[in-house]
Amino acid sequence: MPVVEAVATVPVPPELAFAVSQTTAPVRYRWDPFVREQHFVDGATRPGKGVRTFTRSRHGLVMVSEYVSWAPPSHVGMKMVRGPWFFEMFAGGWRFAPASEPGHTIATWRYSFRCRPALLRPVADRIGRWLLGRDIRRRIAGYTAGCADPEVLAAARRSLAAD
Repeated sequence: MPVVEAVATVPVPPELAFAVSQTTAPVRYRWDPFVREQHFVDGATRPGKGVRTFTRSRHGLVMVSEYVSWAPPSHVGMKMVRGPWFFEMFAGGWRFAPASEPGHTIATWRYSFRCRPALLRPVADRIGRWLLGRDIRRRIAGYTAGCADPEVLAAARRSLAAD
């Protein structure tokens, strides 16, 4: 199964790094170049295990995903519940660990997927690795910028205070 990964070190502690990653619209749109529209579904108002989200990507693709793990401030995981026809399976996990430099965090984002139909999988997986790899690198670069954006940081701090 193909896997794509991106890693960045951000100049905020893990609690804040995690909170930035979980910001919602409209703040999310300031840093996340992948997301064009995103919201919780089924009446949810906050992220957490079992919560589902609707996401429309910058490519116009739609996915409904579900949080399968929720462990602030260290990690979060999701799986696709419904999405583009060419994904048989799609899942992702974001991890946040203290960096060697105090007050910094190493963010590691990893996605795994399986394309369909099976007959085209060898080619589709290579294309998927390239496209998703490019998108995840852009996305973590946006996240890194978000971790230095005063508006994003203020929203993340408010979410921490509300918990």
